[in-house]
Amino acid sequence: MVSHSDLGPVIVTGGSRGIGAATVRALVALGRPVVFSYASNDAAATALCDGLGRQVRALKADAGDPATPARLFDLCATEFSPATGLFANAGITGPASKITDLALDDLRRVIETNLIGVFLSAQEGARRMGSGSAMVLMSSRAAELGGGGEWVHYAASKGAINAMTKGLARELGPKGIRVNAVAPGLIDTEIHAAAGLGDRLAQKRGDVPLGRIGTADEVAETVTWLLSDRAAYVSGTIVDIGGGR
Repeated sequence: MVSHSDLGPVIVTGGSRGIGAATVRALVALGRPVVFSYASNDAAATALCDGLGRQVRALKADAGDPATPARLFDLCATEFSPATGLFANAGITGPASKITDLALDDLRRVIETNLIGVFLSAQEGARRMGSGSAMVLMSSRAAELGGGGEWVHYAASKGAINAMTKGLARELGPKGIRVNAVAPGLIDTEIHAAAGLGDRLAQKRGDVPLGRIGTADEVAETVTWLLSDRAAYVSGTIVDIGGGR
């Protein structure tokens, strides 16, 4: 039996590329309308909307802007109906760097996007979403592995997401809102090249017990499950999607 929340609209931050775009496509395939935000890539956002039709709306907005969450929830309510799902996905690694070389501005940008941006999205969701709704936050295996020599700053921001997931699940559970997180490992997306580590996946493949790199679609499958009533008794959980690494 399909419930109302399984059909209700979902807000996805950072939805134009990678895991975000894969999740948008997966949600629409399940019959759920989606409003997604994106930071800069107009072409990718337009292509995604054109390919999925009337069930999708896009908003160009910075995830770290305090005004963005309200704009997303307003757009969702106006175009579809009040959101019953939130995937707080938008995030950046910042440049690959040892801690001794990391610029303060780069650290601040990572924290503003990965921590403050997610916090603000979850805060707005807590204000607007009702019983039966669900949130999924974007963590990373880096939160446990630490990111030493590459991006301790990124790993630290994702460690905060893990703590937020646990705390929000406890705080919002009595309101009937579930909160979980996904923690992808080595996934084939543009994020590695954006950090200046274009060959990272090839170099790290041997570290994965399953012997391969994951896909954005595989992460999206877990996100859509967590946002559905099939995961109705799952809350406060960080789901590792790392092939055993």
